[in-house]
Amino acid sequence: MARIGENTVNWIYMASSQLNPPQRFLFGPGPSQVDPRVYAAMAKPIVGHLDPYFFQINMEAREVLKRLYGTANDFTLAISATGSGGMETCVANFVEPGAKFAVLANGFFADRMAEMGKRQGGAVVRFDKAWGESYSDAEAREFILREKPQVVGFVHAETSTGVFQSPKAICAAAREVGALVIADCVTSLGAMPIELDAAGIDIAYSCSQKGLSCPPGLSPITVSPRAMAWLKARVSPTPTWYFDLKLLAEYFDGAHRYHHTAPISMFYALREALSTIEDEGIEQRFERHRSNHLAFVAAAEALGLEMNVAAPADRLWTLNTVKVPAGVDDLKVRQYLMAKHGIEIGGGFGPLAGKIFRIGLMGVLSTEPDVLFLLSAFEEALRENGYVPPSAPGAGALAAQRVYSSLVPA
Repeated sequence: MARIGENTVNWIYMASSQLNPPQRFLFGPGPSQVDPRVYAAMAKPIVGHLDPYFFQINMEAREVLKRLYGTANDFTLAISATGSGGMETCVANFVEPGAKFAVLANGFFADRMAEMGKRQGGAVVRFDKAWGESYSDAEAREFILREKPQVVGFVHAETSTGVFQSPKAICAAAREVGALVIADCVTSLGAMPIELDAAGIDIAYSCSQKGLSCPPGLSPITVSPRAMAWLKARVSPTPTWYFDLKLLAEYFDGAHRYHHTAPISMFYALREALSTIEDEGIEQRFERHRSNHLAFVAAAEALGLEMNVAAPADRLWTLNTVKVPAGVDDLKVRQYLMAKHGIEIGGGFGPLAGKIFRIGLMGVLSTEPDVLFLLSAFEEALRENGYVPPSAPGAGALAAQRVYSSLVPA
């Protein structure tokens, strides 16, 4: 007689045969392609959310997350939430009602952070810049010293625009006025250096589904000892129960007091994704993303396209934003790529709707062969939809190959 477990496994195999998602190449702003090793890890048998094995997996993941963030913070862990949940966790715990919350707002996700601050009762002050622009050291410093907030928020890697924001001047000015700093690292963690401790960032959050090549569902968060001391001394109650970091600390650390039922399979996925990063080497991974970004930019310029972010130093390696050429319908280009090649890229929204393509080169698909495949299909889609590049067919891929050749060590 078959055991119940055997019957259950057979039923799962039969049921799974009814699910047949289409093959996609995820070159959009996220989620990114998932590593096959991660899918395999998610198929492993689950344990309970208070099982010692779960906490072992969790601790192993935390150590790698520290290295990716560039921090020694003890409180570095993934919470059961998407990146937006990570944002809400950080804002809810560190922006008290009536506290001045200064937000450097130059994109959609900075706007979301400011809105969350308002909903927590914070006194939000904004420094607005056009979507696609970054803040100079002098601008950031003048704003923070003038406002003297209790908390400063900014986006390290703005997914809506492709802008990278250097944190050092922001953090230095915040320290002068005694403010805590919250950084959105959703599109940088795992693919670009953050150097959190060196920069002086107090609190940061990210997600599992971009630079980590993992499915969505977890949000890696890190909190400095300075910020944890502030949180422990907070008098007003944190207005959210599920995202209360003091309660989460009691679950993940110490006595492992029950808080919620953690998504065990997602933690398996995160640990395996981090294992692939360790196998590759963190610095090598960063360099891989940088190289593919440089190759993509060279290709775009060879095709006569213009990057949305003007200064090369302000561009994300993970998310390339390209201006849509005059007379081209961005939706038709994206639909062509999906229908003909199974390629997903993103469009702009807000003030950039219809004006940019958002093309992610993150994790598994940030490789030379995949970038060349994308470039060939992208040029084809542009030509089929009315754009005539000022160069011969294939010029984009050739420009990218020249970059790759120049980056190969002698």
